[in-house]
Amino acid sequence: MQSAILSKTQSLSFERKAGKFIGVSILTVLSAIFIIPFIWSLSASFKDLLQIYAIPHKWIPNPIYFENYANIFELLPLARFFLNTVIITSLSLIGNIFSCSLVAYSFARLRWRGKHVLFIILLSTTMLPSHVTLIPQFLIFQKLGWHDTYLPLIVPHWLAVSVFNVFLLRQFFLTIPLELEDAAKIDGCSFLRIFFQIMIPLAKPAMATITILSFIGHWNMLLLPLIYLQSYEKFPIAVGINMFKDMYSALPHYVMAASMLSLIPILILFFLAQKQFVKGIMLSGIKG
Repeated sequence: MQSAILSKTQSLSFERKAGKFIGVSILTVLSAIFIIPFIWSLSASFKDLLQIYAIPHKWIPNPIYFENYANIFELLPLARFFLNTVIITSLSLIGNIFSCSLVAYSFARLRWRGKHVLFIILLSTTMLPSHVTLIPQFLIFQKLGWHDTYLPLIVPHWLAVSVFNVFLLRQFFLTIPLELEDAAKIDGCSFLRIFFQIMIPLAKPAMATITILSFIGHWNMLLLPLIYLQSYEKFPIAVGINMFKDMYSALPHYVMAASMLSLIPILILFFLAQKQFVKGIMLSGIKG
């Protein structure tokens, strides 16, 4: 009897190890597939044209041309584009996080008539392609005199336009015990005080998640700046690199260098908030 139990335990242990090995192997292969284009771009940014088009291809540049990164600042006002992107991204990100968290808190914890119906309507808007609303939005912002300004790129994000962020934060707020909120109410805390002093500190993982996702979306925004901005000096980095690619398509090493520079803020933010990001994704779906 004991030998049978031991044999079954060893069999289950082997199956777990085999399953874990297969899972890690698949993830490793997929990671390699996705990271190869990034490695190629990084390698090309330190090469000259002869090395880029050399056959057979060499992954490690020899010699290394560090001056590629300096030369792109002479060909393109990259510093100005970076500053424009920082302004747009920071203001949009602050408004996005504040408005979405406030709306999510209302849907998750406050009691008011019709909130469930309104939440379903809010979720249903995700089925509407964003391109359908481009023309009406453009006409509205043009009537307001916001054309060729940053306002169409910033103001809407102060109105909780990101349904995904609202949904993610609502799911996270639902996982917070009601006893904490009840105790705060007994102490005389208002809804806003509960929101800022209890909910927001406890929702750091979810906040990190939407911060990273929103930052990437704002930093790489291309379509809306092309629609609303006309002045060359107001372009963000995504529009600048796209324009640079069209103008200097025969210089792919410079294009790759500019692209690598634009990735640096995203990589820094992701690595700084990686643990909170994963934790927020895991916890936000615990309770429906």
